[in-house]
Amino acid sequence: MIVMDLKLDNLCAFRDFHVNFSYPKKIVNSYIENEHLEGFPNFRYKKVNIIMGSNATGKTSLGRIILSIFVLIGERNLDIITRLISNENKTASFTMDFVNKDKGEYKLYRINAAFEPSEDHDYSSENVKIRIESTDIRPRENYESCAKRLDAIMVGFTDANYITELEKMKNLSWYFSFPFDTLRPKYHIEDSKEFLEVLEHTLRVLDPAIKYVYKIEGLDNTFVIKMADKSIIIQDGEMVNDSLLSSGTKAGLDIANIVSSIKMGTHSFYYCDEKFSYVHSDIEKGFLSLMINQLKINNQLFFTTHNLDILDLPLPKHSFNFLKKETFEDGQVISIVNAADYLKKSTDSLRNAVDNDLFSVSPNLDSLYEIENL
Repeated sequence: MIVMDLKLDNLCAFRDFHVNFSYPKKIVNSYIENEHLEGFPNFRYKKVNIIMGSNATGKTSLGRIILSIFVLIGERNLDIITRLISNENKTASFTMDFVNKDKGEYKLYRINAAFEPSEDHDYSSENVKIRIESTDIRPRENYESCAKRLDAIMVGFTDANYITELEKMKNLSWYFSFPFDTLRPKYHIEDSKEFLEVLEHTLRVLDPAIKYVYKIEGLDNTFVIKMADKSIIIQDGEMVNDSLLSSGTKAGLDIANIVSSIKMGTHSFYYCDEKFSYVHSDIEKGFLSLMINQLKINNQLFFTTHNLDILDLPLPKHSFNFLKKETFEDGQVISIVNAADYLKKSTDSLRNAVDNDLFSVSPNLDSLYEIENL
């Protein structure tokens, strides 16, 4: 599954929001291999999408909306989307273009959805309109030409019930990894030799004192992280003595899950959201490089971060996206800037552009400076 285009309105703080994940021409000697749909070299998509931005600019919200759209398609549950509506007195909507397989053939799909307000703010088939259409991807064709065909097909909504429309889609494949919230986290450990090896190596990078990881035979879902003089037990997702590990090392259990999934190719779409907040910059760069190198054909990775050292990785400029939030009298608006829209030459420095705030995404520190005078 590959997301090609996304439009959001009145969902979270996204109003008239639009982001596109295709790019116009092949990059010579690109660090990222196979950045096009297999068998369709002109159908180019951004395989790696680095999402950066200040605090509360929508990096996590963007991932949660994309996940909610996927879940809506799979489970036909309206609440997963309607709870994200910002103003219930106005229509909310989204449009997503994505590539998925149908009977062994790749097609470009589009889902349009509109959620109209009601007096009791209840959402049902009476005020929810959803339409899904698809088109074949022809040889030597690019995303833009396929999208034009969908533009011609999808004029307005049909009279079909939204559940009937959602039943057109099946077999979506995705993996999302978000930061732990304030609730006590549950740690997922897969009982397989391959995963335990990835987990052990991941934790040893984050804490050299860790020797190995193993499962306790005879006990269901119970694992041990062995250090030189201590052992940390994880049973049924609960870490018994978690104070022995740093925050960065504990994050390593979740990092290992997404690295393992990418390495074994269990999914096609990945969203890794700020999993390295407690991890050294060089380690984060190393894990991101590992993820990119392990991506399979027709995979797509979204990676959110605050770490400006990521800008130094030899990635195409179109891989970097910057979110910013602006406040107006009638609310907040999130927009997105892609580095390739500004930096056209191969010699243009992305790091210099960010340091000089070319994209106008630096945080506003005015209130910080005013604290001294309070």
